[in-house]
Amino acid sequence: MHAIRQTLARVYAGAFIFYMLIPLVIMSAAAFNDNKTPSIVPWKGFTWKWFSALWADDRMWHAFQNTIFVAIAVSLISVIIGTAAAILINSVSGNLRAVLYSTMISTILIPGAVIGISTMIMWTKMGNALDTEFILFKPGLHLSVLGQVSYIASIVMLLVLARLQSFDQGLEEAALDLGATHAQVMKRILLPHLYPAIGAGAAVAFFQSIENFNVTQFTRGGADTLTVYVFSKVRSGITPTINALALLLIGVTLLLAVLYEIKRRRSANIEAAREAEARRAAALEEAII
Repeated sequence: MHAIRQTLARVYAGAFIFYMLIPLVIMSAAAFNDNKTPSIVPWKGFTWKWFSALWADDRMWHAFQNTIFVAIAVSLISVIIGTAAAILINSVSGNLRAVLYSTMISTILIPGAVIGISTMIMWTKMGNALDTEFILFKPGLHLSVLGQVSYIASIVMLLVLARLQSFDQGLEEAALDLGATHAQVMKRILLPHLYPAIGAGAAVAFFQSIENFNVTQFTRGGADTLTVYVFSKVRSGITPTINALALLLIGVTLLLAVLYEIKRRRSANIEAAREAEARRAAALEEAII
């Protein structure tokens, strides 16, 4: 019976992985097919021309630059707001904590289209009410940043808040008793403990921004991002250049993931070596005593 369960589990896992990966494999293969339609059937020969066409597409490069600009801005602002919110929520209790937590989480539950429309309407109406032509009150990439931050900051907050649960409050109290200021405690004790969560939050915010479409579509003010660019290409007639773009994005994502994992393992090995050295030093000190 146990063997049957193991076999079924392996079959299910294999089928699930196949179901998840086969569309990516087909899409990637279509990027090398010398066919005007993005498919692998019929196969008309291997070619690099779709990558060349993508490289020569000025609109795509402009959309790429806009996407990176928005993603970096969203990451920075979301990390600041999310980290501050997590520290604040962790420092209070009772009804106030529940209200703050619910307020931050509520934006995650709102559909992206609603966030995009409401962001655009709010800022344009404010501009009309103030009778100003200031760029902040007009649709553009800056409104895309503000709209995305409104919910991505909540995701960062959840990651940082989870990390805060493992923080030893005794360290903070001891530092304050020894004369450290709150700013010194924040800089030298709390933030170093939160760095892994902050880094993870920044990465999540960056990729959430890159793939965002609903908010950007309603707030961009005519500027293109990669998601809007792909959407317009699909509407006007899709070509394998979209497959080439998708393959490059997958490759960059995998490369970043591999580099992060290498860095994480290296840091873990260094930390393990330090702990082992500390244990050896403690054992040697006990032996001498």
